[in-house]
Amino acid sequence: MKNKLGQIFLTDKKTAEREVKYANIKQDDVVLEIGPGNGILTKLLSKKAKKVIAIELDNNLVNELKKTLSSNVELIHGNALEIDFNKFKGFNKVVANLPFQISSPITFKLLDYDFDLAVLIYQKEFAERMIAKPGNKNYSRLSVNIYYKSICEILEHVPKTNFKPQPKVDSSIVRIIPRYDSPFKVYNEQLFFDITKKFFSHRRKKIKTILKNRYKDYINQISFLENRVEDLTPEQIGKISNELFDINRLINQ
Repeated sequence: MKNKLGQIFLTDKKTAEREVKYANIKQDDVVLEIGPGNGILTKLLSKKAKKVIAIELDNNLVNELKKTLSSNVELIHGNALEIDFNKFKGFNKVVANLPFQISSPITFKLLDYDFDLAVLIYQKEFAERMIAKPGNKNYSRLSVNIYYKSICEILEHVPKTNFKPQPKVDSSIVRIIPRYDSPFKVYNEQLFFDITKKFFSHRRKKIKTILKNRYKDYINQISFLENRVEDLTPEQIGKISNELFDINRLINQ
């Protein structure tokens, strides 16, 4: 039965076993799990890892999980988007069947923390946007930001029949390894993220069209003016961001 929070539960144990295998869980690992749901993945993780920290929003599920989980599982009742993960000292891996409705914010929240790798299930369409390249219809702000922050790959697709209630779309298992050295240098990360957001709200327009009003007196100092946003690489967006950073300093002098 579909619960009041609209969660969808993985029911195929073999898929959960492959998630654990992809994460290469060792006896000294501390694993963070977001949205344990019915506990199918939690139980497998607890057999391999030193400790599992599982965050569940639904109080009814928390009460049910308490009856079956082993002593090395710390079950937290709360909203993962609101919890400071720093209180969970030492987690080095993240393995989860994420609630689809929080896929984007929880992913970027995770990438602000220090861990070795994450193995996560997303909706297939979302996963394909995560790894999309310039010129691809799925290439987006998400693609650029994920590339800047991590090394990301789709490991396999999971049929919708492996979940209950059955969703309308298939899912994908994705591995994310945070980057400790960014693939290109930006002078100001917030400006880079803001510019990326602005650009992809006009993805089919040329750069000169997007920037001509704000930067008309400096337009010739900006690269890739004739390119459309959807064809720019993350590195090229980073270069434009740096140029705009320098121009903004001139404007504000």
